[in-house]
Amino acid sequence: MVKRKLSPTPPPSFKAESGVSSALIPPSSPHKAKKLKLHDDYATTSPFPDFPPPTSSDARRVHDLLTAAHGPRVRRTPDASSNANSAKTCGSVPNVIESLIGTILSQNTSGKNSSGAKRSLDAAFGRNNFAAIADAPTSAVADAIRSGGLANKKAATIQRVLRDIKAKHGSYSLQHLADVPADADVMRELMAYDGVGPKTASCVLLFCLGRESFAVDTHVFRLSKLLGWVPPKADRVQTQAHLDLRIPGDLKYGLHVLMIEHGRRCTGCKTKGKGSCILKTYLKERGRDVDEAVEEAATVKVGVIVKAEAAVKDELP
Repeated sequence: MVKRKLSPTPPPSFKAESGVSSALIPPSSPHKAKKLKLHDDYATTSPFPDFPPPTSSDARRVHDLLTAAHGPRVRRTPDASSNANSAKTCGSVPNVIESLIGTILSQNTSGKNSSGAKRSLDAAFGRNNFAAIADAPTSAVADAIRSGGLANKKAATIQRVLRDIKAKHGSYSLQHLADVPADADVMRELMAYDGVGPKTASCVLLFCLGRESFAVDTHVFRLSKLLGWVPPKADRVQTQAHLDLRIPGDLKYGLHVLMIEHGRRCTGCKTKGKGSCILKTYLKERGRDVDEAVEEAATVKVGVIVKAEAAVKDELP
């Protein structure tokens, strides 16, 4: 695909700071203070301090069961090849901003759609040409990522993140985060950008920076409810905060990937009374009412997740 030639001077309708229409870039999110307060509150204390599951042995047992079912999952080195696609690899690339953009593109869509959107973005502006993306008309960025869904919102989010990074650090780079010792501090900086919530930030830590972080997506959330690892009232933000403190660091990568794999492939744990599932067998052995557990986990719907996460803007509604 031929790269789209960008005019050095945007059309009059797009003139604003950084050459981007202020009408198309939303104002700073009013939820930012709330999501950062939640992060600070949960950095060292679970939202459910009196809820002990999962114990380390619980997490290790489930990890071993899923490994037996789906094979071991070893942490990948971020893909530095010329054809790496950060949306396809869950953000597993060396460049932190590219990882962040790929993870944003993967919100609320399939891997096929998000990876296609990233390829199109690279073709239109050049891979990691962040200045060109930030300065382009928002409509041009949206057109480039149209296949990924929610293109207008994601384009505006990506441009705002890039502009805020440049304003804060003087360049389009977040590579300094690799040298920040505390994971909580890395999470906090990433979450300070509008459109970046705990799951998105956690994926960057886990897949790009090689940190021990436990991201909770739709599949991990449902299986956590199935296993009884969080109270029934827990939303996904609370689930991630709780599990990130409860699950041993050496299991976080493998367990995250395995739970997603199992959530995608297994149909047995989505049905009551029928369908084989290694986790249902595990729950029966522990004396848990499996049908009740499946019914509780089945209440995890996309609409519920979006509503629960609206305050932290992790996934674009």
